[in-house]
Amino acid sequence: MHVKRRQDGKWYIHSFVKEHNHELLPAQAHFFRSHKNSATATYPLDNGSDSRVRRKKNGGSGSGSSKLFGAYQNLDCLDGYMRSQHDKGRRLVLESGDAQVLLETFTRMQEENPKFYYAVDLNEQHQLRNLFWVDAKGMEDFNNFGDVVCLDTTYFTNKYRIPLVLFVGSNHHVQPTLLGCGLIADETVYTFVWLLQTWSVAMGDRGPRVMLTDQSNEIKTAVAAVFPRTQHCFCLYYILEKVPRQLEYFSLWNDAFTVKFHKCVFKSWTEEQFEKRWWKLVDKFHVREVEWFQSLYEDRRLWVPTFFRDVTFASLSAYSRAESLNSKFDKYVQGDTSVNEFVEQYKAILEDMYEEEAKADFDAWHEVPELKSPSPFEKQVHLIYTHEIFTKFQLEVLGAAACHLKKESEDERTTTTVYAVKDFEDDQNYVVEWNVKGSEICCSCRSFEFKGYLCRHGIVVLQMSGVFSIPSKYVLQRWTNAARSRKPVSGKLDEVQERVRRFNDLCRRAIILGEEGSLSQESYNIALSAIREGLKQCGSVNHSGEEENVSVERESEPQLDIVISSNKAPRLSETGKEKGTKGKVGFLVI
Repeated sequence: MHVKRRQDGKWYIHSFVKEHNHELLPAQAHFFRSHKNSATATYPLDNGSDSRVRRKKNGGSGSGSSKLFGAYQNLDCLDGYMRSQHDKGRRLVLESGDAQVLLETFTRMQEENPKFYYAVDLNEQHQLRNLFWVDAKGMEDFNNFGDVVCLDTTYFTNKYRIPLVLFVGSNHHVQPTLLGCGLIADETVYTFVWLLQTWSVAMGDRGPRVMLTDQSNEIKTAVAAVFPRTQHCFCLYYILEKVPRQLEYFSLWNDAFTVKFHKCVFKSWTEEQFEKRWWKLVDKFHVREVEWFQSLYEDRRLWVPTFFRDVTFASLSAYSRAESLNSKFDKYVQGDTSVNEFVEQYKAILEDMYEEEAKADFDAWHEVPELKSPSPFEKQVHLIYTHEIFTKFQLEVLGAAACHLKKESEDERTTTTVYAVKDFEDDQNYVVEWNVKGSEICCSCRSFEFKGYLCRHGIVVLQMSGVFSIPSKYVLQRWTNAARSRKPVSGKLDEVQERVRRFNDLCRRAIILGEEGSLSQESYNIALSAIREGLKQCGSVNHSGEEENVSVERESEPQLDIVISSNKAPRLSETGKEKGTKGKVGFLVI
């Protein structure tokens, strides 16, 4: 074999003589002398299974990377720590046969969809230590909704049989998206570094803008090492859940402390206000010397909202796990759920999530949300936002009527005006800054930073300032019906609205075409030909000048997964109304 390098640095095979080579022997490769110390040998898994796994070297240096597979690379800042951890023989505790089931399941899923990704980590005895996997939909969702990700370690506790961790995101319908799963042997820095690096490789060597986790020094160290540019925050739910346990010996003070604690955390609008209230709180209840509260204060910049002025959490900062996206998986994972049982339900979990998203998309295409006020802000976004986000924003528009504002100061040089806003609904005072020149508005409630849409206090300030259109920077694409679009939405909201109308119209007509085209093989061929030709022409127009090939469907007959919520899908007229069908509308997942 003769290999040459191009001018752009890429290598290619110049010539190949088959007679000078022998057949590949993958099953016996580890017997070759050159493979004995390589990261490409196969080993039996010692977890009650005789399954063999091919090890893949993924770069890095030192003994760590050659003894693992997945994506672990030694990090200089953690080198000593890793050497003390990774060779201690830890292994994933599984029941007999679980490893075999896992690998067979993942192999089958990869055969069904080559984009399915999984990686394993073996210890020195070739025992399964850590495992990670993600399906193609999870990788696609990360492209669109990977800005904020929660690493949920709830199930890695003594009350659960399955050592499961989840990478969870939020889509444009505020529904959970599963961005990856892992089974881990322990909660060491080494394990979390391996898990995060492997997940990053699966996502195209990228990380999230914000990562939410439980309060853990090991996770904190791993996130800082693997994703130095990511804003790491502790999920408030986990912290609030632990407060009662820390006050068991102060049972008489529990309720009173909780009220004061919530006020300190959620009603402190400045860092100075938080500091003052915190020290008053811990001294009043004599918990200043309690180690856990000391650790909370040391990590205050990772969990106290007042320190996150410019961080958007995409609704993943829910304070109650009943409202949190992570709770989606509670119905599938019980205390006695085994690894084998979870793997069997994995497809059901994905199918339920996909069906819910498809139903929300269908509703967005066919239902126009009801306007509840003559507000220009409500009219502006009612066709842009998804139904779920529009409903939440609508409450802010209506709530603006309960707000009274007073101008505090005005700086003509910077064109910035400061308003004091009294919210009579929650009986709180807020401060709103409005910069006319930059069309920038900031409220001390930080609703936009936490939720991703403008608050009622900002709305009333815009109204009083004679501004009746939301600045485009405050309409996030991730909350719109065009969230999955490859191109960013335009800065002009009228163009965004027009694009959404075009999108909805095409989706409606596509359903009509699908209904008519499926009636016979001849009409099916006509419809399919029209779709292929239309897609090709649209791709040519939208990607002119780009070195990007528009992917079209294979020439073979496509396989469609059809989910119909009624016995017969309704016939649609050209106006989009149903013909001769009553009851629930059917929908397709393609």
